[in-house]
Amino acid sequence: MEYLNPITAYNGLQELLQQGGNVLYVIMILAFAMFSFIMERLAYYFTAHRGTVNRLRKEWEDRADHTSWRAHAIRDELIGQVKAKTTTNVAIIKTLVAIAPLLGLLGTVTGMIEVFDVMALSGSSNARLMAEGVFKATIPTMSGMMVALAGLFFSNYVERKGIRETARFADSLND
Repeated sequence: MEYLNPITAYNGLQELLQQGGNVLYVIMILAFAMFSFIMERLAYYFTAHRGTVNRLRKEWEDRADHTSWRAHAIRDELIGQVKAKTTTNVAIIKTLVAIAPLLGLLGTVTGMIEVFDVMALSGSSNARLMAEGVFKATIPTMSGMMVALAGLFFSNYVERKGIRETARFADSLND
């Protein structure tokens, strides 16, 4: 149960950030931003989406004309409003997901540069020094991939939910 202690978790995070280098701080900020956008999307679906759909459906149902060209243009506009609401911030989330592994690779490259620098300064290829540097270089890669995998799951979920909700709204206007 020691790992559930917040102080232990904080100390472990600090140790990881120190071992991983400066790029790990950037990955942490990226992860915070990405999950903030994901939480915003989930909060929208659990709180505001139903009200938006009901308001727009009522606007459609209050119209007397549902068959003219103008009515179809208004219907398309209402569907467009739902689509715009459901796709807000999805592109940002997908971009952050794509950037995370690239930042991890950047951390690997900078870590390997440090390994080669130590080798050049010491004038030898000490396996112990190299192993420590390679270990330090792989931490940002692992972190970037973990952030990207988690973000990929949620970005796909939010994107699919938006497509389903838009289609569901469009189908409800046909009834």
